[in-house]
Amino acid sequence: MAFQNIRANMLRAVLTLLIIAFGIMALVGILTAIDAIAFSLNDNFSGLGANSFSIERKWGEVKSNRGGRRQKIGDPIHFDEAMEFKERFHFPAKVSVSFRATGLATVKYQDEKTNPNITFSGVDENFFDVKGFDIEYGRPFSKSEVDAGQPKVVIGQDIVKQLFDSKPEKALDQIIQVGNIRYRVIGILKSKGNSMGGSQDRAVYAPIVNVKSLYGTDRTDYDLVIAVLNAKDMDAAQSETIGLFRQIRGLRPGEDEDFEIFASDSLVSILKENTTNLRLATIAIGLMTLLGAAIGLMNIMLVSVTERTREIGIYKALGATRQSILTQFLVEAIVICQIGGLVGIFLGILVGNIVTPLLGGSFLIPWGWMFLGFTLCMIVGIVSGFYPALKAARLDPIESLRYE
Repeated sequence: MAFQNIRANMLRAVLTLLIIAFGIMALVGILTAIDAIAFSLNDNFSGLGANSFSIERKWGEVKSNRGGRRQKIGDPIHFDEAMEFKERFHFPAKVSVSFRATGLATVKYQDEKTNPNITFSGVDENFFDVKGFDIEYGRPFSKSEVDAGQPKVVIGQDIVKQLFDSKPEKALDQIIQVGNIRYRVIGILKSKGNSMGGSQDRAVYAPIVNVKSLYGTDRTDYDLVIAVLNAKDMDAAQSETIGLFRQIRGLRPGEDEDFEIFASDSLVSILKENTTNLRLATIAIGLMTLLGAAIGLMNIMLVSVTERTREIGIYKALGATRQSILTQFLVEAIVICQIGGLVGIFLGILVGNIVTPLLGGSFLIPWGWMFLGFTLCMIVGIVSGFYPALKAARLDPIESLRYE
């Protein structure tokens, strides 16, 4: 009977369930996109080295003489310290030493020139393995090339597009200029797109000794990244790193470290915390939308009770109980909500997975959010339908039969 009454007022039912469908679509769609992007970023962090961690100079805050607060940094990690650590760190792991020389370099090839927005970095022979960068054409640097500081470079795909008409094979073994220095291209990185505010595709990498001679100063801060071969050895590797680097920095026993260990999993935990807050905010906004849909559904059900007053009187005259009348109207509200929920979940998954690839994510079926959608629709149906159903159940049969 509930389905028959819905079919009898099809247009009104469709408009009502569409309100619910769009609310669920927005909720499920946004949550699906958030999850897919979060999983994609997690994979990217794994590509940066799920078993890796870095050594960075310590940042902190201390009170100034005037009672205010100012920011203080530890001494930068010098080249000699970084190289000494690399030589003395005897652990099943790879150590990479690098530094970002400039983000405003210009690269030239014959008459072609890039904009002054190229990142130029000095790296060692382990850099690409530790960072998870894939070389699509050519090869990485050898240890002898790094130690000798030979003028050779590995470049990103954006530079190939601008200077070599998107033909990587044409770029290999060519001489390019970074600033006013000539370098030979020996490798081209696989395209990876933008991540963490930078672009691997718009970067040039040269041996660290070469770049140090051009851009290095006494205050240059070098990056130390350690990639452990076995994830189970992370804690042991970090403990040994702290002990060894304290010796290299000349810290006395009991003295606080002027450096800190930053692991990739801490970045993932920050990401998870932020996405959790984002999900909660999305659910809150979705609930507001569904509240509007619930009010609309309750209004429609109250109108339906008024229109069917005489019909209710006939049901009661034939022996229908209050319970059966209440159940019938409540089922109508729940059915409308669940149909709207099904449509909304389908559209939400579709929208979420259309938006996600544009933001760098991958396809995802959000089983948890689908269950949340069904549950919310059930709650909305019960809450919206209960009062109109109770009103219908309490109608006096004699007065109802005389209605109109």
